Amino acid sequence: MLKVLQARFRQGFRTGKFPAVPPNLPEHFRGRPEITPDRCSDCRSRICLSACPANAVQMAENGVTIDLGRCLFCGKCAAACESGAIRFTGEYRLGAMKRDSLICRPGAMPEPEQAENPELRRLCGRSLKIRQVSVGGCAACELDFNVLNTLAWDMGRFGIQVAASPRHADCLLITGPVTENMLLALKKTYAAVPRPAFVIACGSCAVSGGIYAGSPVVHNGVEDILPVDLYVPGCPPHPAVLLEALLYLMGRKRGPIA
Repeated sequence: MLKVLQARFRQGFRTGKFPAVPPNLPEHFRGRPEITPDRCSDCRSRICLSACPANAVQMAENGVTIDLGRCLFCGKCAAACESGAIRFTGEYRLGAMKRDSLICRPGAMPEPEQAENPELRRLCGRSLKIRQVSVGGCAACELDFNVLNTLAWDMGRFGIQVAASPRHADCLLITGPVTENMLLALKKTYAAVPRPAFVIACGSCAVSGGIYAGSPVVHNGVEDILPVDLYVPGCPPHPAVLLEALLYLMGRKRGPIA
C-alpha cells in the first residue's frame, strides 16, 4: 500500500486540462479537412474520388465535397490529390447536431455550429447518463469511448457517466453499422430508455455505415432507425473529439481550437 501511495505522489496530477485548454493531439491526428476551391476547380483527374475507400468524396458544382459521416480520416484523398486542394487540419470540434453539418465543401473552413437543443440542455446540462450500445462495431469506437473514463480524461468530472441499464440512461451512444442481427436488440434498448430519449451516433459506421455501407447485412447506420441528436464522425473518433462533442451536446461552449 505504501508503494502505491508513493507512486501516486510521484506521478502527480494526471488529468489533462481540456477543455479549458486545447487537447494535446498527436502529430498524425487528422481533423476536419479543408478544400481549396481554386486548386480543386482546376483539377481534371478527380483521382481523389476513386482513392476514397468509403465513397465519402463526391463531386459538386465548384469542386469536391467530403462527407465526414462517411469519412474514415485515412488521408488517402489528400495523398492522391495532385493539386494539393485537400488538406486535413487539426480541427477536432467535429460533433454536429445536423447531418448536413458533416459535409465539407470548398472554401474557408466554417466555425463549428453553436445550435443547441434547449430541452436536452435543461435535462442533461449538468449530468449525462450514457448507455453504450455496440451494434456490430469493431471495438475501436467502443475502446476510445472507454478511454474517457480513465484518469487522463475523467469525463466523470463533467457529470458524464456510463449507465449499466438503459432504464437509468438519458441517451444511447451507438457504435457500429447496425447489423441485421443487432437491429431488434437496438430497438428494445431504445424502448427501455425513459423519455425523452436522446441518441448519439458515434463513428462513421453508426452515422452512415462507414466502410460497410451497402452491405446486405447492415442498415447503413442508425439514422433511418432512430432519431439522432448528435453525430460524432471518425474511425474511430479521437477521445478529444468525442468528449468535446458530448460537452457540446450538454450545451457547453465549444472548446478552443487545437
